[in-house]
Amino acid sequence: MAKFFGTNGIRGVFSEDFTLEFVYDMTLAIGTYFERGLILIGFDGRESSPVISKVVSSAFNSIGINCNVAGIIPTPCLEYAVKTLGYSGGIMITASHNPPQYNGIKPVAKDGVEISREDELVIEDIYLQKNWIRDTENWGTTGKEEKAIETYLKGIISQVDSKLIESKNFKVVLDLGNGAQTVSAPNFCKMMQCETLLINRNIDGNFPGRGPEPTPQNLSELSKTVTENNADFGIAFDGDGDRSIFCDNQGNILTGDKSALVLTQYILKKNPNSLIVTCLNSGSNIEVLADKFNSEVIRTKVGSIEVSRKMVHTDALIGFEENGGFMYGKHNQVRDGCMTLALMLDLLATGKSLSDEIASLPPSFTTKDKISCSPENVSKLISSLKEEFPSSDTTDGIKISIDPKNWVMIRPSGTEPIVRVYAEAESQEKLDALMSEYLKIVKSIISR
Repeated sequence: MAKFFGTNGIRGVFSEDFTLEFVYDMTLAIGTYFERGLILIGFDGRESSPVISKVVSSAFNSIGINCNVAGIIPTPCLEYAVKTLGYSGGIMITASHNPPQYNGIKPVAKDGVEISREDELVIEDIYLQKNWIRDTENWGTTGKEEKAIETYLKGIISQVDSKLIESKNFKVVLDLGNGAQTVSAPNFCKMMQCETLLINRNIDGNFPGRGPEPTPQNLSELSKTVTENNADFGIAFDGDGDRSIFCDNQGNILTGDKSALVLTQYILKKNPNSLIVTCLNSGSNIEVLADKFNSEVIRTKVGSIEVSRKMVHTDALIGFEENGGFMYGKHNQVRDGCMTLALMLDLLATGKSLSDEIASLPPSFTTKDKISCSPENVSKLISSLKEEFPSSDTTDGIKISIDPKNWVMIRPSGTEPIVRVYAEAESQEKLDALMSEYLKIVKSIISR
């Protein structure tokens, strides 16, 4: 098992378990893995990101590797730029939705997708053995990359009917969450002739607005702004701009599962017989939808890397996570908040409102919660649940299924000292009861 890489890159509390010395040495290991070529560096708006960027570029240069710095950009912008501008790899400096005191690094392969789990272990082995390149004769150089955002937005526009979208003059509310999509999503909406209302628009690494993670609990301002201004919809991004949570025209905040189903239905109408990749903790209605369009669903462990790399391997058209991470294979096999925004505009340009599109879906009832849990208590929790529910799926944490429509999944976070509890049921009443029951069970085991 990986020692440093979690669900999504390497993260930690800056200056505590994520120190500049650690970043330097880990970058040497990543550089040794990349071997050569030009590497692209991007970062989010966290206060520690600029200094980490300097350490990363210095480490690369010290072993003869050249790099360019793109500055503050969303993670999917860096990934797309790596793929399309001919880089040998990339490093995104971000802790995504984690609290402000965290930061992290995420290596991206030359195909514009996060490196595989196997390659993470290769890098960790190089780091632990200190078996990195020791070339002190040939120094690398650091330059600037100024085309990343422009390239990214052009790529997104090429995937949708931009003329039709422009003709609709949509009114859209963007909750930028003080994060990295600030540098791209408003520009995209302007290019699409949208009237745009901005919330939490200033980049701020302390995320003073509603925090770096968009959740139904902290998006009341988005909902209110949509309804008060009669907007067509709203969208909220996370800290590094790869995930997006939608608000429909009636002010309802949608789960990531629901918005994924709406977009999947739209895409499959035009592309039946397609392949969809999603995680074990997504709702069961995706299989219902796939059957309708003679398509297939592949399930993976939780984590965008799991979904992305499976999409690359199988040439899947669609990938998604229940947390608002949506992936469109024709653009890039990664979560992309602005590409997801573009697909929603493309869908709504065909006629119906977002609330009407939601009403056309089969009913679904899903939820999730989180509970503080130290790493020491995680193994006790999972092993206790395995003993109590021996026939459960233990591929990733534990998934306890009553039947395909009624289940609970418990797994430790790969980025924070918490466990996440996911559930689906056939009615809201059953969902509330199921979640209440298993939250009590989990808390009881942790407190023993």
